[in-house]
Order: sequence, then C-alpha cells, then structure tokens
Amino acid sequence: MELLKGKVTLVTGGTSGIGRASAILFAKEGAKVALTGRRADEGHAVVADIVAAGGEAIFIQADVMKSGSMTDVVDQVVAHFGRLDYAFNNAGVSGGGPLDKLDEATWDRVIDTNLKAAFFGLQAQAAQMRSQGNGGSIVFNGSVLASIAYPGTTIYSASKGGVVALARAAAVELGSQGIRVNSVNPSITKTPMTSARIDANVDGTESHPFAVNIPLGRLAEPDDIAKAALFLLSDLASYVNGHALIVDGGQSAN
Repeated sequence: MELLKGKVTLVTGGTSGIGRASAILFAKEGAKVALTGRRADEGHAVVADIVAAGGEAIFIQADVMKSGSMTDVVDQVVAHFGRLDYAFNNAGVSGGGPLDKLDEATWDRVIDTNLKAAFFGLQAQAAQMRSQGNGGSIVFNGSVLASIAYPGTTIYSASKGGVVALARAAAVELGSQGIRVNSVNPSITKTPMTSARIDANVDGTESHPFAVNIPLGRLAEPDDIAKAALFLLSDLASYVNGHALIVDGGQSAN
C-alpha cells in the first residue's frame, strides 16, 4: 500500500529490536528513513538491508540523552532529505528491581534515556515540522506499564508514564498546527534488550512474569509494534491525536 510513500521518517533507537523492525517496515511502506543509534555497525547494517530491498535510508550515530543531540540529528535529516515529515521516538532502556535496591544512578539512566531524550526529540522534531508549515506526525514508544504495574518496575513505569503524558500534552499543544502526537504502548516484546529476561521452557514455550495472562498466548514480536507505529504515523490515523494505543495481546484487559 505504501502508506508512507515519499515521507521522510526518523526512527530513534533504530539499530535493533522494535526500532530496526520499524525502520525496515517504514521503508517498505515507501518512507525515506533516517535512523539513529549509538552502535554504528548495527545502524549501517539496517541501512544496507533497506537499500538492498530498494529503499532509501541513512544512519546517524547519536546519543539521544545529550542536550542538542536531537537538534543535530534533525538538522542532518533535513540536510540529506530536505525535510522531516514523521518521527518515531523509540529509543529507550529497561531498568528495574526491588524498590529498596534501586539507586540514583539507575533512576538517572532510565529517566534520561526514556523521558528526557523523548522530550528533546519532541522539541527538535516539532520545531522542524512547524517551520515547514505542512503538519506532521510524531509517535512515542511508551509501554503498557504506563497503565498497569508489576513489582520491580517503579522507575521504568515512571519513565513510560511520563512519555505517555508528554505525548498527550504535546498533542493538545501541536494539534492546531497539524502535528499529531500519539504513543504506542506495548507489553514486553521479544527483542535483544529483553532476551535475558525471557526464559525458554524445555517445550519451547515462553515463561516470564510479564508474559502471564496474555489472551493471545504469546509475547509480542517487534513487527507487531512496528505495525502499530506505522498506523499511528500514517494518514490512516489522520484523526487520531493524543491517543495511547495499547498493543499487549489483551494482557491489560484481564
């Protein structure tokens, strides 16, 4: 269908997991993709896969936690492609444990990566979209843990709750300028970041505290989340603004 045909689309944290799947899917849907990450080899590998399939993509090495980094990223996207239409702020880290074992360093790492960097991205992306005068679409990768909770997730839940609130407030502020802002809120997804926390049983089924009570009977794959982000970015969601789209196989419905 080429839902993003000709649209310049930025994906942060695009080197693996949900970000990689999203960058590849967006390119298949016709987007010109810029992806960021800290690991250059993985980033260039994603670009090579996209180009080999006939798409257009560039990799920009960046640490999204640093002030000014996202402004530099957006400037490079515009220098290469001429504009920025869509952005998927996907970069993030996990981090948790028993409340009495957590420390300030963990708080700073998780909040800075998941929330502060999301704010920096929003500022830079919205400024560019406003300057172009033709609207745009911004999606954040939140989490189902913004609305439900498990023991040991206090800092991570706080960071993702902040992301969802950030997206909602930005949607109200930017909607009159034609810029839609939404979040996609997945349950635990099978990615390199979560692999160490997912135990495989001898019969091949999955066992994890976060995997219980999922009516669909499986963990999310990166493509499941990428497809939801694609919908929110695209014109199929042209009247969707300020929405937190839960993608959890029905887990939070229990």
